[in-house]
Amino acid sequence: MIRYSEKIQSLPPYLFIELDRKKKQLQEKGVDIISLGVGDPDLPTPQHIVEAMQKAVADPKNHQYPFGKGIKEFCSAVSNWYKKRFGVDLDPETEVHSLIGSKEGIAHLPLAFVNPGDYVLVPEPGYPVYQSATIFAGGNVWYMPLKEENDFLPVFEEIPKDVLKKTKLMFLNYPNNPTTQIATRKFFEKVVEFAKEYNIIVAHDCAYSEIYFDDGKDERIPPISFLSVPGAKEVGIEFHSLSKTYNMTGWRVGFVCGNREIIAGLAKVKDNYDSGVFTAIQVAAITALEGSQECVESNRRIYRERRDVLIEGLKSLGLEVVVPKATFYVWCKIPKKETSISFAEKLLTVGVVCAPGIGMGKSGEGYVRFALTVHKERIEEAVDRIRKIL
Repeated sequence: MIRYSEKIQSLPPYLFIELDRKKKQLQEKGVDIISLGVGDPDLPTPQHIVEAMQKAVADPKNHQYPFGKGIKEFCSAVSNWYKKRFGVDLDPETEVHSLIGSKEGIAHLPLAFVNPGDYVLVPEPGYPVYQSATIFAGGNVWYMPLKEENDFLPVFEEIPKDVLKKTKLMFLNYPNNPTTQIATRKFFEKVVEFAKEYNIIVAHDCAYSEIYFDDGKDERIPPISFLSVPGAKEVGIEFHSLSKTYNMTGWRVGFVCGNREIIAGLAKVKDNYDSGVFTAIQVAAITALEGSQECVESNRRIYRERRDVLIEGLKSLGLEVVVPKATFYVWCKIPKKETSISFAEKLLTVGVVCAPGIGMGKSGEGYVRFALTVHKERIEEAVDRIRKIL
C-alpha cells in the first residue's frame, strides 16, 4: 500500500487546483464557464517580449544549464528597474537572484531558515503557498488575521510573546491578494521595527505592485517597495514576478532581492533543487524590464475598466464590495445567509467561477474573490447570471 508522508497528508487541498478541476468538470458537461476564479491574465504577453524570446531560444548558447543566480544582464536589469521604479539601490551581484516564478522562491525559502518547531507568521486570508511552504519545512504556522476593521493589516500586538520568541520568518503581501489592500510606508516602518525586535526574517511578496488604480490623491499610489523603507534590507527580502505585470504567468520567471545573507540561504536550497531559469526566458525578461512600459500602463487601463464594470454590477445586486486600489481582484462580501463555499457553489450552477474566501484562510469567510481576467463583456454577462440566482 502506498502511503503519503505526514507532511503531504497535513496539507489542505490546494484551492486553485480544486477550482480548475471543478471548472473542467463543468466544461466537459458542456457548461459555458465564465472563470473569475484563478488570477491568470487573459491578456497576451506583449509582442516585443515574445520576439525577444523567439530570437533568444534560437541561439544555441542559451541551450545549456543556466546555473546560479541568473545571467549578469538579467540581474542588472532587475537592479536598474528597482532603482527607477522604487528608488531602491540593489547590488546585482549579491542582492538579486532569479527565480522560476516567485511562487518557487517563496516555497523554497522556509527550507533555508526554518527548523522543526519554529514558527512562521502567515497572513490569512492569503496565498496558500505561505502555509504549505512552512509545513514542508517542518515549521509551525501562526496565522495573522487580515480583517476589514484593521484595514486588512496584521495586528502584531495580538501575537503571543512565546510564539514570537520561536518565530523565524514572516510572510507579507502588499498589494494584497485577496483583500486588494495596499500597505503604507508607516506600516512598513512598523514591520522593520517589529522584525528587528524579535529577530524575524521578513519575506514580502510584491507580485502585484504594478497593477494599481489612481482614483485620485492617495499616498499609497503607486504602491511602494518594502525595501524602500530604512532598515528593511537589514531584515528582509522582496519577491517579485513578471507574471502579472507583463502577462507572463506561463513563462515562470521572477526574482528575489534584498538582504544578501537571506538570498544566499535561499540560493543554497535552489542550487540543490533546480538548475536556474532558462537563459532565453531571462533574455526575454530583460526586454520586459528595460523596454517600454506602455504595455503595463495599458494593462492598468483594461483592468480598471473591468473593475468598474464588475463593481457597479455587484453593487446593483446589493452586494458590498471592497473597492480595490490595486491587484486585478475584487474582494466581495456575500449575503449573510451564505457561507463562502455555498455562495461559490451557487454561482457555479450558472457557470460563474469565483474563489471562496475560506479557501485562503478562516478570516476569508464571508467573502469571495473575483479575478478580473476576462473581457468586460463576459463580466457583464457574469453579473447577469448572478442576478438570476439572487
